Amino acid sequence: MRERGGFWVGLFASVFYPFTWAFARRSVRGGEHLPRQGGALLVLNHPSYIDPVVDAIFVHRLGRVPRFFTKHTLWNIPLLSRVLDGAGQIPVYRGTANAGDSLRGAHDALKAGRVVVVYPEGTLTQDPDGWPLDYKTGIARLALANDVPVIPAARWGTREIFDSRRRRFRPFPRKPVNLVIGAPLDLSSYRERDVDGKLLREVTDVIMDRVRDLLKELRA
Repeated sequence: MRERGGFWVGLFASVFYPFTWAFARRSVRGGEHLPRQGGALLVLNHPSYIDPVVDAIFVHRLGRVPRFFTKHTLWNIPLLSRVLDGAGQIPVYRGTANAGDSLRGAHDALKAGRVVVVYPEGTLTQDPDGWPLDYKTGIARLALANDVPVIPAARWGTREIFDSRRRRFRPFPRKPVNLVIGAPLDLSSYRERDVDGKLLREVTDVIMDRVRDLLKELRA
């Protein structure tokens, strides 16, 4: 059963499905690991600015409506703010007094049974070869505070279409973009411990080590 997204999600889909089809040959492995209902954290690598568009299509094709962290300044654009609110996106307040509201919005989305897509680096990877690097511990805070599946995944191919570091857009010919979704991680033993900086770093590394392993499989 497909999760209903409403008018704005339908509008996004009508625009971005053909847009991404034009330059990406998409394939998914492990789609059965994404639950068809209920909250879930989907954790991914982030080598290109087009990742959210492509990942949104991947998740939507699996029957769920993804929620992403989005720069709060985009809510200053009148029409776009309505679209973002209608699609249930989560504003990120970097470097402001409201910075904590970003995680609060993600907690609320998970409690409401939504799929939240997280790029733990918080921005594009700074590794020139495209590997995940310098992870933030916000993903661990979300994973420990919410009893939802934490699902590692990796996607490769978007950087061949848009190399964000070099500002190089090469949509043609169509290129393969592959996603592999791993089994949910068992973090039950970590949830029994007191939360401190050491635990947050440990859980973050456990999650991202699995993301890296899946990316190794894709990149062979």
